[in-house]
Amino acid sequence: MYVYDQYDQKIVDERVSQFRDQTNRFLEGKITEAEFLPLRLQNGLYLQRQAPMLRIAVPYGLLNSLQLRKLADISRKYDKGYAHISTRQNVQLNWPALAEVPDILEELAAVEMHAIQTSGNCIRNTTTDQFAGVACDELEDPRPYCEIIRQWSTLHPEFAFLPRKFKIAVCGTEQDRAAIHHHDIGIELLANAQGEVGLKIIAGGGQGRTPAIGSVICEWLDKKHMLTYLEAILRVYNQHGRRDNKYKARIKILVKAMGVDAFRDAVAAEWTAIKDGPTTLTNEEILRARAFFKLPDYEILDGEVASAQLTEQTVQNPIFGNWIKRNTENHRTPGYRIVTISLKATGFAPGDISAEQLELLADLSDTYSFGEARSTHQQNLVLADVPTACLLEFWERLQAAGLATPNIGYLTDIICCPGGDYCALANAKSLPVAEAIQSRFEDLDYVYDLGPLELNISGCMNACGHHHIGHIGVLGVDKKGQEFYQVCLGGSQAKDASIGKILGPSFQQADMPDVIDTILSTYVALRQEEETFLDTYRRVGIEPFKERVYASAN
Repeated sequence: MYVYDQYDQKIVDERVSQFRDQTNRFLEGKITEAEFLPLRLQNGLYLQRQAPMLRIAVPYGLLNSLQLRKLADISRKYDKGYAHISTRQNVQLNWPALAEVPDILEELAAVEMHAIQTSGNCIRNTTTDQFAGVACDELEDPRPYCEIIRQWSTLHPEFAFLPRKFKIAVCGTEQDRAAIHHHDIGIELLANAQGEVGLKIIAGGGQGRTPAIGSVICEWLDKKHMLTYLEAILRVYNQHGRRDNKYKARIKILVKAMGVDAFRDAVAAEWTAIKDGPTTLTNEEILRARAFFKLPDYEILDGEVASAQLTEQTVQNPIFGNWIKRNTENHRTPGYRIVTISLKATGFAPGDISAEQLELLADLSDTYSFGEARSTHQQNLVLADVPTACLLEFWERLQAAGLATPNIGYLTDIICCPGGDYCALANAKSLPVAEAIQSRFEDLDYVYDLGPLELNISGCMNACGHHHIGHIGVLGVDKKGQEFYQVCLGGSQAKDASIGKILGPSFQQADMPDVIDTILSTYVALRQEEETFLDTYRRVGIEPFKERVYASAN
């Protein structure tokens, strides 16, 4: 992973000192709340419904064990003993005291962490595949390109005050686990007929009030031009994006207003003037970035022997076998597996992790996975390099800590924003709905029979829970001062990207488990052999689901 140099450390340390002074002046009444607003947002601090919320940057989701322990310590010292994994792979604290936030930032700086550009109208954390570098379907590791973008975009003076927040994702695999079609800019690494690896650039995707699937604006771009082309896109957006209406300020609105062809032409015209400028990437710079992501010192293991041993263990212990099947993936290196640790146990807020669990994962990462962990935009954590021979003892330690829920990629692996329990923007609570659905569907045999199924919940139209791209999406809405929930079906974050279609009128909170139950029973009744929920929905459309749900409601 990337390691700070003296300049990085100095910048972060100076930012802490600067924000400490700004916070003190605000608390002393020397600057107004309006003046403090942009200053706190530039440091990842929101004023939520019950307490401030601090969003901590985790570049492309990569954490080391020292950072995990520091997050545990901070959550225990300054918060309520837990942290939350966000859908941008960042970490959030929901209960810090405003006066103590500079102290938190100072402690983060000591382990090469910060909260810069985790909020505000700037380029946010660049995200990628949580299996980067070890995925079997990977063409090339996307993390070096994420790191190049991070260095270029952090405190970039031209893009510090964009019309609205701006999000970039990079994908280097056959299966898109980074949702590149739903970002302001999506970048896909791909190979041409000659075997050369270049970039496909997608722009204008996004969720929120007006969800949109991004459009391809460059089918093939030489990697050396990545930054200059991104710069051209951002300049067009910065110049022409709406600033008079925040609901129409995202790049997706600009692309639609201009038309894809006109937008592409405007970017090309801007790019012509800068394509060979100082941000053109050299081979040396790309190699420098790659050097931060060298393969760990893997042991030479007999993959077949390890696999046979694992098979025997799963036969002897079916509960362990179930976890292996649901929560681990094949690894590019023989004798290793990728482990996804579910933060979706019933009765706990999706994405929450306690200080004790963070410390355990730090220990596990040191013992089994070269001292590294990854956060995912599905609000889980990954240890990417676990020896197959160690998986049983690894699982036993997870199980003792309540971290062995075998549900990755299934119904109860719910993406869920903090909602009205915390967020001042939310129209409705999200967490009680997630818990009620998880409680209703505790029968894992039924959950597995449903097959892969993504259920996402947002408390408002800002779509922090990605409800638009869930196979089933739930949106909290305000209906005459009461909390109701709108359901959409058919979304997809994959390369066959789609936006969910609204089922119909909204439902009360108490009705949501029954509504989901009816949707699922409709799917089971209509599916053909080997069909997933999304397959069935795309074949039969929304009407059969609508008919049965509202017939049941009446």
